[in-house]
Amino acid sequence: MNTIATTSGGLFIRIRNLLERIPYSFIALVARLATAVVFWRSGSVKLDDWAGTLNLFADEYKVPLIPPQVAAYAATAMELGGAVLMLLGLGTRAVALAYLGMITVIQTFVYPSAWPTHIQWVAFLLILLARGPGVLSLDALIARLLASRRSA
Repeated sequence: MNTIATTSGGLFIRIRNLLERIPYSFIALVARLATAVVFWRSGSVKLDDWAGTLNLFADEYKVPLIPPQVAAYAATAMELGGAVLMLLGLGTRAVALAYLGMITVIQTFVYPSAWPTHIQWVAFLLILLARGPGVLSLDALIARLLASRRSA
């Protein structure tokens, strides 16, 4: 057998095994941080020019069924509040689901051509929705406290 192929195959397996040892909690922490940054920035921009934000919701965004002013307040509150919760890992799955809903509305009604950006957000939100925030989160701390009370 070719020693170069054997050596490179062994190297590939060692690298793969090393990468598979990255703790999920680290991956989840990075996904939560990425989520928090994206939505915090968006909410902050809205607050920086509130009159402009109201105009955008009235003239450009045109979210169906919700008055523009209500949509502007709701979106800003969700972006900023959800970013803080996501960073803390508190209510992570609920926030991820809410953000996925928000992205669906934005993708469908506001910026349908922005899917290359939205699909990235969806990717890390789906990880958090499916697997949770990891042990480095308030959700995990609360779960441990509740479990210890049940067993006591």
